[in-house]
Amino acid sequence: MTTPTPGAADTQVYRVYIKATPERIWEAITRPEWTARYGYTGLADYDLRPGGAYKVRATEQFKAAGAAGGREVPDVVIEGEVVSADPPRKLVTTFRMLMDPEIAGERATVITHEIKELPGGVCSLTLTHELAGAPRLAALVAGQWEDHGAGGGHAWVLSELKTLLETGKTFAE
Repeated sequence: MTTPTPGAADTQVYRVYIKATPERIWEAITRPEWTARYGYTGLADYDLRPGGAYKVRATEQFKAAGAAGGREVPDVVIEGEVVSADPPRKLVTTFRMLMDPEIAGERATVITHEIKELPGGVCSLTLTHELAGAPRLAALVAGQWEDHGAGGGHAWVLSELKTLLETGKTFAE
């Protein structure tokens, strides 16, 4: 990958509004049968207890996309630990991306998902990623490497999650 563009924030906050219940959004974030369908198609596994393991395994589709871009994708692409879980409202995990050796060498970061129910069957989903000490990861999840085949980061993943929950289809369908 290229050198990250200066200016990727140490704390990044993304919010999307989704016409779905908090429970459905929670399931879409925490269950592999959902996470395999949107974003980068990884299989998320959570042990939803404080100190429990969190990891994302690559699907064959994920590996094929990496290979098409000239990158080998490991079996486990993200690892971390559950800091706290309050279904279906809040999930806090540590996060280490393992796909790029330089990013894998950066310190672990923290992601918080907060789901708030609003009137009219709509919820807000706010993702806060604390990225101090991880400048390459900060650039990646900000979407700064999208033009280099690395995807659109958190904004893209949340957009596809919203689309899937509201329409039943992903961007590719």
